[in-house]
Amino acid sequence: MTTPNAFDVVVVGSANLDLVALAKRLPHPGETVSAHGYFEACGGKGANQAIAAARAGARTAFVGAVGSDSAGDTLRSSFVGDQVDVTHLATVSEPTGRALIGVSDDAENLIIVVPGANYALSIDLVNAALPIIANAKVLLLQLEIRLDVVQRAVELAGEHTIVVLNPAPAVALPDAVLRHVDVITPNEHEVEILGGAASLLSRGVDHVVVTEGARGARLVNTLGETRIAPYPVTPVDTTGAGDAFCGVFSARLACDGGLANLSTALRAGAVAGALSTQVNGAVPSLPRWDAIAAALVA
Repeated sequence: MTTPNAFDVVVVGSANLDLVALAKRLPHPGETVSAHGYFEACGGKGANQAIAAARAGARTAFVGAVGSDSAGDTLRSSFVGDQVDVTHLATVSEPTGRALIGVSDDAENLIIVVPGANYALSIDLVNAALPIIANAKVLLLQLEIRLDVVQRAVELAGEHTIVVLNPAPAVALPDAVLRHVDVITPNEHEVEILGGAASLLSRGVDHVVVTEGARGARLVNTLGETRIAPYPVTPVDTTGAGDAFCGVFSARLACDGGLANLSTALRAGAVAGALSTQVNGAVPSLPRWDAIAAALVA
């Protein structure tokens, strides 16, 4: 029997309203270009990953903060629409976070994030979410919230909770955080900023998963290095691909037997990341489990 506090995935992280401009190419510094399209959508690494996990079949809850504004209402509705629990989505006085995103016709993107309410997510608000954090099968975090909040969240993880950290944007991480992390998922640039996979393993992380875009990903742990093959697609927009990977990977860790089935969860994440590049936007592009499952057996 499922208890109210027993979620497959609990995400502690950011939620933004994405303001997306579509242009033939991205501007150089000091240059203005004209867009040929524009839309707004739910975004933020935390929100993207929570919705990705929910769409991949995980019972998911989100711990975060939005403002008391129309953008906050939009984000809350987006979570609810994808059946993400928002009991611990706080409304604060700061404005909801925004991301200003430019996407070129060759699928490259440029992003400026305005944290807003995300930096108002406090240790007290995380402490209030202790029951769902301690009972989660997987706790998933990113670094678009304050580092002291990330540290408190990982400290609250239960004995059997798998802690997954997506270190984006990359910052120096203290051992007090890393010693609680089971799986860290940097991209190829972030892993270098963090000192390399070997360094992360030496500081207490059990598994380092380096995402490499069109080249797939690689898993590094004490057993050595294993490659996760890419799923071939022609991208339209790469925004949110890493979030699709992390959310679906975490969902399948929770739903398919935990770290014993690490390779299966990684393959599902890689397929989800690829599929997400077929649609413009972050949350609009996040695939559902039936599409991922079909691609896995194709």
